[in-house]
Order: sequence, then structure tokens, then C-alpha cells
Amino acid sequence: MIKVYLKKKISRRVENGHPWIFGNEVDKIEGDVKGGDTVIVFAHDKKFIGQGFINPQSQIIVRLLTREKSDSIDEFFFQKRIQEAWNYRKKLGYVENCRLVFGEADQMPSLVIDKFNDYFVLQTLALGMDVWKPAIVKALEEIFNPKGIYERNDVPVRELEGLMQKKGFLSKPFDTNIVINENGLRFNVDIENGQKTGYFLDQHDNRRAIRNIVKDADVLGAFSYTGSFEIHAAHYGAKSVLGLDISENAVNSATKNAALNGLENIVQFKAVNAFDILKKWSKEGRQYDVVMLDPPAFTKSRETIQKAITGYKEINLRGMKLINKGGFLVTSSCTNLVPPKLFLEIIQMAAKDAKRKLRQVSFQTQAPDHPIIWDMENTNYLKFLIVQVE
Repeated sequence: MIKVYLKKKISRRVENGHPWIFGNEVDKIEGDVKGGDTVIVFAHDKKFIGQGFINPQSQIIVRLLTREKSDSIDEFFFQKRIQEAWNYRKKLGYVENCRLVFGEADQMPSLVIDKFNDYFVLQTLALGMDVWKPAIVKALEEIFNPKGIYERNDVPVRELEGLMQKKGFLSKPFDTNIVINENGLRFNVDIENGQKTGYFLDQHDNRRAIRNIVKDADVLGAFSYTGSFEIHAAHYGAKSVLGLDISENAVNSATKNAALNGLENIVQFKAVNAFDILKKWSKEGRQYDVVMLDPPAFTKSRETIQKAITGYKEINLRGMKLINKGGFLVTSSCTNLVPPKLFLEIIQMAAKDAKRKLRQVSFQTQAPDHPIIWDMENTNYLKFLIVQVE
């Protein structure tokens, strides 16, 4: 077994349980290393730290799978971990659609598995996890007997691990356009070509949180994607709903979802640039009772944090200007690089510039099937805020 020894001074992140070990934290490696191999990690004084997989090509050279000496990293190990993840979701009531495996939060770094009823979509985002993909697929087959398994490894982050981007069937081929149920509504999911794994499950509970504030309201939603928030608003009794997205494909998908739920007369979608149109409409004096903003991540690196702060402030400022006095702003941020405290500060800055006062109604994170592990900042990524705007 390859042995990895860490330097005397390493980040407390590793000591506190975080599974990432960076190349500059390694003192020496004993054994011939091949990317994807399982290794044993020791402190500088030869104290056992854990076992994981190594990739000398990656900035994160080792990702720990276990802190137990007695664990054997084999097919049974991954079956056991996936079963434990499933047991956790079932206890919380997430049985039909859920994030079955959320990487580091489920002690399976760089593995994402989404469950859409009897279909599974997975991403193996590091070389070591990609090596174990056959074992992961086998575990899913044995535990769930699924109708289909698909990989969505068409993500650039794999290239940092020396992996190719790819997508395709990991089971017998099936129709990748499926329909799921969420909060009493139905949504089309395009497993093959939709964003990420086909549908954003992390806002499942947050979409229910709007049910009271949208009743009898004129609602505007920006960055609507497949229209899930907007369709929920119509379902919960909104008077009118307009969703905006820059993508024609997204608008077509959202329109189909509205029709699927018989709500096409209440909710409409337009393909426009949200930044431009919100600025134009605020100058024209348009007003809504509820404005919902669910933008994509404005940054994926620490180097562009300031750009993200500016983007979040600007879109929320424009949104606030469109809200009737006493109306509500529903706003989200999905990047862990903007922590909760900073996100709230950005919203406050936007309110100050808009000369509006805010009353917090609700501040939430992602659904519990995307568990947050303390001291692992990357697991705490979604901020969801509802405020009344005076």
C-alpha cells in the first residue's frame, strides 16, 4: 500500500475532518504512485490519519474516504456508503426524488448521485472516484434495481483531474426525458441535456416557502430556467406570473412544464436578458407584489469574488426597485464562495442603494438531502432569503 506522509505544519482543516489534502501539505510519498490508487495517509510523526485516493496531477492530491484503519476500500465499501446515504434520506422523508450522494457530505468525495424516482444520474468528478465507477453502478443496481443509470460527466472540473468530459448510459439505454413529482406538481426532467444532472433538487423545500406570499399576487421571476419557482407560485394562487430567462431552450422547457400542470393561463415565460430588462422596467415604473431571483453562480473561483458581489448586488437592487411597498423579494445564491454573512451584507447594500427597508421573513439553505457538514464550507453553498420590502 502506498504511504503518504504530511508535513508537520498542515492546515487544521485536515485535523478537523476535511477530506482534502493539497499537494503542498505532503512531505513524502512511499511507493510507486499511479493516479487513482488508494493510499494510507500519516501525519509527520507516523500517526494514522486515514485512507483515500491519490492523483498527483491534481492540486488536491489526496481525497480521504475514511478515517478508519480497519476499512477496506473495495466494492463492499461503496455499497455500504451508498446504503448509509439512502438510509439517511429515507429517515428525512426524501424517497422519491433526492440527492442520494452529496460528495464530501456523505464521505464520498467528488461523487454526486441524484435520484429521480427510479432513474439515477451520477457524476464522478475526481480520478479516484472515477476508478470506482463500476462498483458504484453495481451498488445502485443491487440496492435499487433502477430503471436506468446515466452519467453526466460533461463538466470542466474533470479536466483538472486529467479526465475527459463525457456523458452516456451506464445501464441499458432508456428515454432520458422523464417526469417527476415535486410538492404536488409535475416537472419534465431532461437527464441527458438539462443543466447539471437535469433538475435542481436543492431548492425543493424552498419552493414551498413561497406558498403564502404569492397568493393573489403579481409575481415576476428572473433566471427561471425550467420554471419551477414560477410554476409553484401559480400553483399557490398567484394572480399572474412572468418568468424570465436568457435561454430560449429554458423558456420552451418552462412553458411545457406550465402546460403539464394546467397553469399556462397564469404563468408565462419570456426569453430576455434579465439584467437588461429589470433595469429597463424599473425605469418605466413597473411594479410587482413578489420578485423572485434565482441566478446561476456568478463566480467559481476566489479571484472573481468581487465580480460576483457586484453582480448579486446589482440584480437584487434592480429587483427591489420593481417591488410594491410591502411586497416581497425572494432571492438566492448558489455559490459557496459567497458565505451566508456576506450574502446578507450584499442584500443590505442593495437595499440601502434602493432606499428600501427590509424585514426578514425566512433565511434557509439547501434541502437536507444536500447535508451541510460543519467545517466543510463547500457543503454549505445555497442561500435562500425571503424579505418584505418597505
